Amino acid sequence: MEFGHKRDKRAMIFRTAVLVVLVITAAAIALVRMEDKKAGPDLRIPLAQCLTEKGVKMYGAYWCPHCQQQKKDFGKEAFDKITYVECAIPGDPQSQTPACKDAGVTSYPTWVFPSGDRPTGEQPLKDLADKAGCPYAAK
Repeated sequence: MEFGHKRDKRAMIFRTAVLVVLVITAAAIALVRMEDKKAGPDLRIPLAQCLTEKGVKMYGAYWCPHCQQQKKDFGKEAFDKITYVECAIPGDPQSQTPACKDAGVTSYPTWVFPSGDRPTGEQPLKDLADKAGCPYAAK
């Protein structure tokens, strides 16, 4: 009889621990969502639209980790509004598309501005905004 009592006690402790973990997880998720709402509108979307309207292009490659990070900096919804030119040829990542060859792109990402500026590598969003003359107040 004592053995069954120990098993019941262990089961109760386990259930309690699981419940505590679930409550803490739910509270953390709620906090993150509250912070997101406090942050206000996503200013990256109008920035991306402005960059595109100003004729700014990002040249990149699907295999490039810096390009992937730059895309994450914008977020999917905003980056979808960026004029992006894929330079790598699927199945042949060492080759480059004619559009990128013609643009003289030699490293990724390369941002091309109508003014002739061509910063390479990951760029802070504020720097892109300033170079293009786009409003952007980083959070």
